[in-house]
Amino acid sequence: MFAVIKTGGKQYRVSGDDELQLERLDCEPGAKIEFPEVLMVSECDNVKVGTPTVAGAKVVGEVVEQCRAPKVIAFKKRRRKNSRRKKGHRQHLTKVRITEIVAA
Repeated sequence: MFAVIKTGGKQYRVSGDDELQLERLDCEPGAKIEFPEVLMVSECDNVKVGTPTVAGAKVVGEVVEQCRAPKVIAFKKRRRKNSRRKKGHRQHLTKVRITEIVAA
């Protein structure tokens, strides 16, 4: 059984016991979190596609930890001008373990 959920402006295909790294969610590690925006649910041959969401379906997960992604470097250089700029960025992430998928 799997589902497609929408969170943080992105869509994720999830199934039971999957671990996802989502954009930062404001909750503590160990907290339960529900994703009510379920776009599709599939149970073997039975597929439900929402318009835009499946009514009554939800995905429940548990927050594992708050972490940060690896650093991304943005380096710009203008040759022969002695001009360069180096800027780094680390995205804040939330690691979530999917515990159950509830179909309508």
